[in-house]
Amino acid sequence: MSPDQEPLYLILIKIFGALGLFIYGMKVMSEGIQRVAGDKLRNGLASMTSTRLGGVLTGFFTTSVIQSSSATTVMIVSFVNAGLLNLKQSIGVIMGANIGTTITALIIVIFGFKISITAFALPILALAVPLFLFAKADRWKYLGEFLIGFSILFIGLGALKDLVPSNLSAETQEFIGQLGEYGFFSTILMVVVGTIVTIIVQSSSAAIAITLTLCAKGIIPFEMAAAIVLGENIGTTITANIAAVIGNTHAKRAARAHLIFNLIGVLWMLILFNPFLRLIDSIVVSLDLGSPFTNVDSIKDGLTAFHMLFNILNTLILVWFVDLIARVVIKMVPSKEGDDEIFKLKYISTGIVKTPSLSLQEVQMEIRQFGDILASLCKNSKKLLLAEDKAKTARFKSRIYDLENTTDKFEEEVSNYVIRITSEELSINHSNQIRDVLSIASEFERTGDEYLRLVKHFERLDAKNVALTSKQVSKLEVLYDLISDAVGIVKSNLNVEDLSQVNEEEALSKEKEINDYVVKLHKQNLKSIEAKEYSVKTGVVYKDIIASLETIGDHLLNMSQSAVGKYSEEDQI
Repeated sequence: MSPDQEPLYLILIKIFGALGLFIYGMKVMSEGIQRVAGDKLRNGLASMTSTRLGGVLTGFFTTSVIQSSSATTVMIVSFVNAGLLNLKQSIGVIMGANIGTTITALIIVIFGFKISITAFALPILALAVPLFLFAKADRWKYLGEFLIGFSILFIGLGALKDLVPSNLSAETQEFIGQLGEYGFFSTILMVVVGTIVTIIVQSSSAAIAITLTLCAKGIIPFEMAAAIVLGENIGTTITANIAAVIGNTHAKRAARAHLIFNLIGVLWMLILFNPFLRLIDSIVVSLDLGSPFTNVDSIKDGLTAFHMLFNILNTLILVWFVDLIARVVIKMVPSKEGDDEIFKLKYISTGIVKTPSLSLQEVQMEIRQFGDILASLCKNSKKLLLAEDKAKTARFKSRIYDLENTTDKFEEEVSNYVIRITSEELSINHSNQIRDVLSIASEFERTGDEYLRLVKHFERLDAKNVALTSKQVSKLEVLYDLISDAVGIVKSNLNVEDLSQVNEEEALSKEKEINDYVVKLHKQNLKSIEAKEYSVKTGVVYKDIIASLETIGDHLLNMSQSAVGKYSEEDQI
């Protein structure tokens, strides 16, 4: 039985199945190429964005490689969340990603409609599956995964093309024809349809594949398909906004910027819609591909040209308004807690090593941010202790995770930078300074790890369905305040111009005060457990929280001592 003769419900079920194959293939292909590219892709996305043009090109090439603008924008949101990109940089990358996604449509048209790649899909699978299952080298295994996704994608597209009926009933054809008789309202309606379809399938590539298939079957005309594509540009922004829901303020702003950028593009295109379609028609006709207004086979070519030219022009126009878009989204998503500051490398971000003296001076300026990051970690960890509802708890946890990622990134970048300085001829003084910096960076990263461990301790309380008593919370508040004082001392010591100004005695005194209070808390905890003031489960987690805070105090002292050339036992091993 041909698709034209089957019941409508069965055709729809099969179409959804084919669409599922397409989306799954796109997902597998995108994940495979991301794994093949590895950290180089992510590092490139995080570092090649110092200028507007650099950001646009980075977004374009990244999306062209991984074949998913949604994956790129979600990655951008995560980088902004972790402080690796600022808002203005992220807007540039998002603009480039919009151009990059047009490459996906071009590939679909070439391999899905002009070349019958479906015939080669099974042979490609025959090569890819053994490669994925039996290859020992990860790179070959991931290449196999990419090819599997590529094959599944076009098998799904081929099935979609075969399942969509060519001969619609007279009533259906009349209904579709009537949708285009309302002038500008018809265009708006199709934009809404494109938006809804993309939100449902969560993939602009899948939505474009559906639109191209309907065009190839002659079901919808060129102008209707173009309006649907505009709607797909709006719908694709939803993925990034969903990813930003649990992110910090800056991540939400990046996602909103994506939405605003695409909305503005759709608005100006709606104003120039008919003249622009005539421009596309003249371009396609000049290439001897026929008119998309009169030739069904030319609609997919016209639609691809429309998609590409629209996104390129939109970026060329709005790239000059990045600052304005940034100001708008900042007003749309204001800071709530006053603790959403983005910490980012400022002085060594280029990675260029100069003379040892100048390079070390820049490193010293960089590590002054450590104190601010530690203060933010301490403040958010204390807020987590005092949080009374799940929303606040989730927000403070998210912020601590982001800050801990920042400590890892800073430690890695600073350490790699100073190690490269050692390739130069160094004086004894410079060698000592490098050792001091490496020790400080190491203690800084360990402190971040310990704050993350505190989050795990609080999660254990929830998992065990127990809670700290008000007395326990009050005592921990005191300990947090002592840690905050110690952070202030470290911050002061890292900001001195001369090492002789480092106040080691104050750091030692504060660490002794912390240790004395910790000993007192441990003794009181044992007595309280014996007196059955709270359960053993609560007491054990309480003990671990105290121990983690004590460890943080030790790392803070080590940072102050490292500034004057004294190191912890771990650093001396």
